[in-house]
Amino acid sequence: MNKFPKLAFILLIFLGCSVSNHDFQEEENRTSELEIPSRDKLWIFMMAGQSNMAGRGKIEPQDKILNDRILTINSENKIVVAKEPLHFYEPSGAGLDCGLSFGTEMLRQVPEDISLLLVPTAVGGSSIEQWIHDEEHRGVRLLSNFQQRMEAALEHGVLKGILWHQGEADAHHADKIQSYRENMETLFTKFRRIAIHDSLPIVVGKLGAYAVNQDRWDQINEAIEAYVLSDEYCEIVETSDLEDRGDKIHFNSAAQRTLGKRYAATILTLIN
Repeated sequence: MNKFPKLAFILLIFLGCSVSNHDFQEEENRTSELEIPSRDKLWIFMMAGQSNMAGRGKIEPQDKILNDRILTINSENKIVVAKEPLHFYEPSGAGLDCGLSFGTEMLRQVPEDISLLLVPTAVGGSSIEQWIHDEEHRGVRLLSNFQQRMEAALEHGVLKGILWHQGEADAHHADKIQSYRENMETLFTKFRRIAIHDSLPIVVGKLGAYAVNQDRWDQINEAIEAYVLSDEYCEIVETSDLEDRGDKIHFNSAAQRTLGKRYAATILTLIN
């Protein structure tokens, strides 16, 4: 029996493990050696909502390119270089969100001495009323967690805006659809009170155009449009041309990358 193929196979496994461990060590060193910019040079953006903000897309090689100017906070509120998936509340469902795409596009537009701190707070399946009433959902007390993460981030930077995407959960109930516009006003007022910033920019992504119950998603989008018309510090990100990942609920990876670019372009129109 020829032993060389078996030995070669073992050698390949060993080399693969060595490369993986080397890459992991490089990432650990990169994080431990991270120099956090001065407070006025670090712009904070909160990411809030449900699963399409938390991200359910497939993470591909192009999504693994790190940038020392795009930072995030981990579950221990430590500042680290941003790496997909940013959200850590639902490990089994975590996937590509719009965060790194947003950050990369922002860096093309902002001064070269500015860095970004993306703060993940979205939890899949959460309704807007659960956010308003600070209910616990999937182990996370939504508004309290948002506030705690924001406060941790504010020790290092300046809050510049909120990225919000939510509404799929509310579209299942006619009464929640009817109250969605009012609930947006209530929640966004709470967000701004927590931030002590009455004119804090908030960008809202519409629900996609691929749902099984699309008429209800459209009604949520109409409520979003109506609210945004009443709030001069709020703008919309369009999504009607974006595709789902095949489940009629979640944006696919390409859509998430496009969302990030659109969130960036939109929030820049609101930032002074």
